[in-house]
Amino acid sequence: MARVVDCIVQNIVGDNVRKYRIERNMSQQELSEKLETYAIYVCRGSVSRIERHERTVTDYELRAIADVLKVSIYDLFEDKEKR
Repeated sequence: MARVVDCIVQNIVGDNVRKYRIERNMSQQELSEKLETYAIYVCRGSVSRIERHERTVTDYELRAIADVLKVSIYDLFEDKEKR
């Protein structure tokens, strides 16, 4: 069943997911594979869509992403305007 979301931007963490992934010299595929160790099955294409704000991120996915990237969940929400 497809998810229906009424807005164009479906998450607010995408930029920071990309930023921290790149800082750790990790490919989208590597992030996807590391998430599998948390029983989070997000394919490389879905990682790309998260980073482009085209896919929602569930709370348990967000926690695993933060763990894999070795940042806090709050870091993923950090506003780049305030950096």
